[in-house]
Amino acid sequence: MNAAKRHEIFTRLRAHNPEPTTELHWSTPFELLAAVLLSAQATDVGVNKATARLFPVANTPQAIIDLGIDALKDHIKTIGLFNTKAENLMKTCHLLVQQHGGNVPRTRPELEALPGVGRKTANVILNTAFGQPTIAVDTHIFRVSNRTGIAKGKNVIEVEERLMRHVPKEFRQDAHHWLILHGRYTCVARKPRCGSCVIEDLCEFKEKVDL
Repeated sequence: MNAAKRHEIFTRLRAHNPEPTTELHWSTPFELLAAVLLSAQATDVGVNKATARLFPVANTPQAIIDLGIDALKDHIKTIGLFNTKAENLMKTCHLLVQQHGGNVPRTRPELEALPGVGRKTANVILNTAFGQPTIAVDTHIFRVSNRTGIAKGKNVIEVEERLMRHVPKEFRQDAHHWLILHGRYTCVARKPRCGSCVIEDLCEFKEKVDL
């Protein structure tokens, strides 16, 4: 895939969705961090239902600590792996209070030092909360990047590096959201909806499905 084709792909994705954003509900960097920590192997809808119960009661690191681990688990028990997630979130809250004055850090190393925060989560926070042009590669973005030919790679790190290299600078800030939403609703895993895809003619996927 050449640069002109990539530019046209992102031009169309932008025209289709000029202001893309996460489907997780949040209003502060900490709320976003908490929501992303809870979102592993869970749907955004499920996480939003849980945080709609949690955030009115506790939406800061200190408030989570004051809430206590048992009450925290009770608020998020509808989410899969809630016990582990509650433990990680509580540990993260303690570190944020002890080392960062209760604030979410703005650097990748500091974010990745938090319990349960890996490269993907750090990229989401840096991009969505702090406006940095990072690209968090999840299963949707990995699939779309490889299937379309935008940025092929054998693992998420390869795909991320190639996206950062090949996505035109003007699109880099929002590329993460365009690709994840495209993978979630159009370029789905089993039967991609190629017939309703705004970039079908630019996509290099050989087994297109006319749906």
